[in-house]
Amino acid sequence: QVQLVESGGGLVQAGGSLRLSCADSGYIFSLNAMAWYRQAPGKQREMVATCTTRGLKNYVDSVKGRFTVSRDNAKKTLYLQMNSLKPEDTAIYYCAVVRIMVNKVVVDYWGQGTQVTVSS
Repeated sequence: QVQLVESGGGLVQAGGSLRLSCADSGYIFSLNAMAWYRQAPGKQREMVATCTTRGLKNYVDSVKGRFTVSRDNAKKTLYLQMNSLKPEDTAIYYCAVVRIMVNKVVVDYWGQGTQVTVSS
C-alpha cells in the first residue's frame, strides 16, 4: 500500500520561497517515477514537475527557472523547491507516483495535498 504525505505548504508573500516534501511509506520509492501536480480554485489539476528514477526532470513552462524537483531515495522523499513565488502559484499541491509513457503520464497514487497560498 502506497502512502504519500505532503508537507511544507503555507502562506507566503510574492517573491518568497517554500519547499514542499512528500514522504512515501510502504513502497519501493526508488523504483518509481514521481511528480508534483497542483490544482488552483476553479481550474483543472495540472502537472508541475516530474522526476524519473534516474533523476531526469521535466517542468511545466510556467515554473521553469523558479521550481526545482528533487528526490532522496534513501529517505523515500520527493521535494519541490519553489522560489520567486507568484500569486498564480496559489493552489493545492499534490505529489504522485506516476508512470511516464511516450505520450502521457499516468498517475498510480496521489497524496492528500498541501495548500500553498501566495499573497500579492
